[in-house]
Amino acid sequence: MHLDLEIKPPFFEIGPKAYMFGREVLDLARRADSLSREYEVQVIFTPQAVDIPLIAHQVDAVLVFAQHMDSLQPGRGTGSILPEAVKAAGAAGVLLNHVEKRLSREELARTIRRAVEVGLATMVCADDAEDAASVAALEPNVIIVEAPVLIAGGRRDDSGRLAIAAANEATWLLASSESEAMKTSSGIPPAAPAVSGPANVVLNALTILASGSQPASCSAADVSAGVWPIGLETSMTTLPATLSLISAATAASDA
Repeated sequence: MHLDLEIKPPFFEIGPKAYMFGREVLDLARRADSLSREYEVQVIFTPQAVDIPLIAHQVDAVLVFAQHMDSLQPGRGTGSILPEAVKAAGAAGVLLNHVEKRLSREELARTIRRAVEVGLATMVCADDAEDAASVAALEPNVIIVEAPVLIAGGRRDDSGRLAIAAANEATWLLASSESEAMKTSSGIPPAAPAVSGPANVVLNALTILASGSQPASCSAADVSAGVWPIGLETSMTTLPATLSLISAATAASDA
């Protein structure tokens, strides 16, 4: 786990995937940077590797993460994404094990170790709470629990919302048990569960696909309870409302 980067939950991940690049994705990143400061909501932005330098040098509040990288050392490896190059490009971290870019558990472990070596935070995807428990042993900075069937689906029906709630509940229990284990072994009282356990488990982080569709239904009460729609598709016009919702829900839960 890279310890020199603070990721303040709840955060909002913007994942353009391969829908956007160049000037268009830079405009979205700038808008997200402005709104991140306005609403005091941490934003993680995951552009394609070629756009990392373009974005990283023109944002202040947004954390730029690579969508993927490989575990190789400098040397031979044509076509690979070198960890040192990701860091030099200006990235603060890297997303790993997305359903569209799977890694074996052995390769995931190697890539997390390489990220720590070069000073990159890691945000690792897991399919469910059981998978998250396995991933937690590798000590990434963030675990995102996303059931593959619910990713990039736009609006959710009741069954989807129930699946998200069930994953959240199981992940809360996982993080709480890890946090208690830390307390027992160190004698130091742990912080709040789920967002500050050993692996900084974050429940079902919101993802923007920047596809222009309407956002999934989500209330302030949902956000406060951790029932967040996975794969939320939105556009630059709906981004302010979404960050405002997260900000308001966070303030209400802290009150």
